[in-house]
Amino acid sequence: MDIINDLGRGALGVLSMLAICYLFSRNRKAIDWRLVGVGMAFQIVFAVLVLKVPFVNLIFDRIAEIFVRILGFAGAGAEFLFGGLVTNMDSFGYIFAFQVLPTIVFFSALTSVMYYVGLLQLIVKGLAWALSKSMGLSGPESLAAAANVFLGQTEAPLVVKPYLENMTRSEIMCLMTGGMATIAGGVFAAYIGYLGGPDPEQQTFFAKHLLTASLISAPAAIVAAKILVPEINKKDIESQLKMTGTKSHNILDAISTGTTDGLKLAINVGAMLLVFTALIALVNWLLFTFVGSWTGLNEWVFETTSGKFEGFNLTYVLGVIFAPVAWLLGTPSEDMLLVGQLLGQKTAINEFVAYAELDNIRKAGMTLSPKSLIIATYALCGFANFASIGIQIGGIGAIAPGQRKTLTELGLLALLGGTIASFLTAAIAGVLV
Repeated sequence: MDIINDLGRGALGVLSMLAICYLFSRNRKAIDWRLVGVGMAFQIVFAVLVLKVPFVNLIFDRIAEIFVRILGFAGAGAEFLFGGLVTNMDSFGYIFAFQVLPTIVFFSALTSVMYYVGLLQLIVKGLAWALSKSMGLSGPESLAAAANVFLGQTEAPLVVKPYLENMTRSEIMCLMTGGMATIAGGVFAAYIGYLGGPDPEQQTFFAKHLLTASLISAPAAIVAAKILVPEINKKDIESQLKMTGTKSHNILDAISTGTTDGLKLAINVGAMLLVFTALIALVNWLLFTFVGSWTGLNEWVFETTSGKFEGFNLTYVLGVIFAPVAWLLGTPSEDMLLVGQLLGQKTAINEFVAYAELDNIRKAGMTLSPKSLIIATYALCGFANFASIGIQIGGIGAIAPGQRKTLTELGLLALLGGTIASFLTAAIAGVLV
């Protein structure tokens, strides 16, 4: 009976997400339903292979272990700089700035080296070829969709820089949505260390699921983008799958460039977390102290949620708003509010803040069921938030000025598409767990 309920809820969740895309579609008559069907099949089959087929599951376990081993190398560099602040967790605890942020710098440098030696291009071209042949995408948008799995939402467009100015609205939408629905290599490593903490087994667990989430969100992003903004200007598809972008002069240049970029990202992530965590605490205090106290809502919220929320605050409000979405994704009823607040924080602020809140929930002893934890991990794995609209307009607009108007017009739709893509992935994962 549980299996039937899971399948029914998962199917309802997937259909609901697709229905939302259809509702907001700019041209419903032009939707290529074959592409939608292939994309969803691609996503479901890949998820089943990774999560249910022992041989494939073992392969991804091994890949996850490689990422965890690399985290250890980053830890060696952090230990050299910070000493006991990294190693002596019995005294200092798990300090985010010293345990997580250094991995962003290291992985950025490592990604730059992989690009220089051609390994990253090989992986991206293979995935792009599969997307192009199976879903009928043009060469440039296939490359961009594949690159978004490994690179950031402003770095991935660089691999198709020569094509950007001539891309159609649908292709630009596909590019933007892909950037919203996936994560970059640098923060991917940070999430592993953050969610897994010092436990190698937990790190491997989250590494496998985060990698799976980012990979299967790529076809989901294409599906969402092509429903929201269908292709109406069918071109003689450029079959070439040639990556472009500035290549370093030598391996030392690649390391130094990647390190500098990683440092900027790490500082940005740290500063952003500091500010947004403080702002959330401020808003929570205002709502709790004034609105909640004056209206008696604090006691009511505490009692009705069995103590999961201390009173009326922003996190509770976000939980109420997104609880129906959490339910559609397959979240058990007892965890709906907690997962709902995570979905709300991810969309309104960003995924790092949401993952931080997920960690706080676990540390506070408010245990989520294994199913809820997996659904939350998959649903939060993407850059779809309001700040990313500005990042994409600024980043992509800088290298393709002629597309700036299109970027501004499609910003909110891309946010919706990226969010839906991550939710589709979470709904499928919820069925398979």
